Amino acid sequence: MLRKVTVVGAGHVGATAAQRVAEKHLAREVVMVDVVEGLPQGKALDQWQSAPVERFDVKMRGSNDYDAAADSDVFVVTAGIARKPGMSRDDLVKTNAGIVRSVGQEIARIAPEAIVIMVSNPLDAMCYVARQATGFPRERVIGMAGVLDTARYRMFLAEALDVSVEDIQAMVLGGHGDTMVPLVSYTTVSGIPVTQLLPADQIEAIVARTRGGGAEIVGYLKTGSAYYAPSAAATQMVEAIALDKKRILPASAWLQGEYDLHDVYCGVPCKLGRAGLEGILEVTLSPAEHQALRASAAAVQEVQQVIDHG
Repeated sequence: MLRKVTVVGAGHVGATAAQRVAEKHLAREVVMVDVVEGLPQGKALDQWQSAPVERFDVKMRGSNDYDAAADSDVFVVTAGIARKPGMSRDDLVKTNAGIVRSVGQEIARIAPEAIVIMVSNPLDAMCYVARQATGFPRERVIGMAGVLDTARYRMFLAEALDVSVEDIQAMVLGGHGDTMVPLVSYTTVSGIPVTQLLPADQIEAIVARTRGGGAEIVGYLKTGSAYYAPSAAATQMVEAIALDKKRILPASAWLQGEYDLHDVYCGVPCKLGRAGLEGILEVTLSPAEHQALRASAAAVQEVQQVIDHG
């Protein structure tokens, strides 16, 4: 158990993540920080009042002041805005980069030894901003992308096969977006290659649905986006760190030669433990998968360049 976990942003994703962290007893105290006056305070009080029912002895606190998050072990950063009508992609990137840069500077000020899990979009590029703003080593600035994308991929496969989601072993690499790379060659059902159980065209349709998983939900909600699955994914990463589980999870990491990629945040298989990113596993990819991963990383680098020239 950690001493303190702070969630930056008390919107749907942030508040749900805070509740999940508390219910799993991953920290003695969970803090939510948000710029909207009263929002984190009200949600945290409501959550804390659920403790007697859900049986968690975790203090929940909300604040508009980062000092309440001083000396937190882990930060889950969900702050940022959604793209608005008439807003260009570059405008969204620059706006959220400014928000995340400010958050990163505050984190470095109040908790210089913390581990940062980025959730804000565009995810991989916001990891890049957070690492610059905090000055932290790559081991302590990682992004939640592949865990969510993999969860969606596994769920779609389980639905197609009419089997338990627990029996689907899979991993999605690459940037968090349209260029993500589900590794079909490593996808199994209780050890059985999925290619033996589903035809290629159906697998490709599931891969395409996975890439558009977030957009599909936005299409239904109209004015909102996913938050149950993203918060669950972020919490799984917090759990791996808090309990030093050494989990192998797909996460966005700053690559320095792994998979022949340099100076880019991209989703790869990561070992997560109490020190944060404790290792990157380099697995053998098919030529098509490796090409797709390079293309995905190139798309992230384009966004990084927008930030650098912003």
